[in-house]
Amino acid sequence: MLEKIEQLIAEINGLKVESAEQLEALRLKYLSKKGAINDLMADFRNVPNDQKREIGQKLNELKNLAQDKINSLKEAFEAKKAVDEKPDLTRTAYPVELGTRHPLNIVKNEIIEIFSRLGFVLADGPEVEDDWHVFSAMNFAEDHPARDMQDTFFVEAHPDIILRTHTSSVQSRVMEVSEPPIRIICPGRVYRNEAISYRAHCFFHQVEALYVDKNVSFTDLKQVLLYFAQQMFGPDTKIRLRPSYFPFTEPSAEMDISCNICGGKGCPFCKGTGWVEILGCGMVHPNVLELNGINSKEYTGFALGMGIERITNLKYQVKDLRMFSENDIRFLKEFEAAN
Repeated sequence: MLEKIEQLIAEINGLKVESAEQLEALRLKYLSKKGAINDLMADFRNVPNDQKREIGQKLNELKNLAQDKINSLKEAFEAKKAVDEKPDLTRTAYPVELGTRHPLNIVKNEIIEIFSRLGFVLADGPEVEDDWHVFSAMNFAEDHPARDMQDTFFVEAHPDIILRTHTSSVQSRVMEVSEPPIRIICPGRVYRNEAISYRAHCFFHQVEALYVDKNVSFTDLKQVLLYFAQQMFGPDTKIRLRPSYFPFTEPSAEMDISCNICGGKGCPFCKGTGWVEILGCGMVHPNVLELNGINSKEYTGFALGMGIERITNLKYQVKDLRMFSENDIRFLKEFEAAN
């Protein structure tokens, strides 16, 4: 065994490497559990007692030598590599910090995930749309105020081409090419000609959901709304529905949730009412189904839509909508824990 040990000592003293792969191969050859030194350690129990002390010392010397040699080769290799690599002169002198997800994306993804548990699939459509998919297919009358210049951005050279004012246009595009059952969720950016302030912007983000099938009822809609509210804001959240009007649904409703800040007791955020409005909803108007090629006598459906900024405000109490589009690093860093 002494002869084997002396042979390995000579080998290790003469080791040289030219790559990280060679260095790792040498480490495995000598120091791994299946390496040469570990094999000698296993054979040590067969050494006569009168030779154990001498051979044991030599084995320890061999093991320490191998470890030191591998470490020194690694340091020399890394130092040579650092010298050979040319510095990146375009790199900033300051460390580049990892970014965070935008709060609107955090909330949007959470909404999508909740509805996906109910079988809703993602659908998308263009932001530059035609009048038919944004208005006409959604049962908007020719003289409806939403068509006025004060609300909609029109493309001057093409009066029928506009920036979509809601993501309902995605619902129309899906319905006209799909057979029921249809169960989709449509997130996206929308545009309206409004003065920018702490509570309004000329662009914002919506999420709309659509379900069309046989025998879909308002009860189905209510259960979906309750499930969403409790998953998003907590299991103690209550909802209430108030009658409303939308051209594309009948009957229509606005949905409020119990204020998640005061628990429904009344506070400045909910203006002392204990309730906060978060979305509009209703049963899909028969005209909408027919306009998009679906038999309204055979199928029914419900639709709902909400502003992502509104939901984000409720979750994180952001009081100024402009913060979402100003890319202030100090503001965005507040959401690191939510990623």
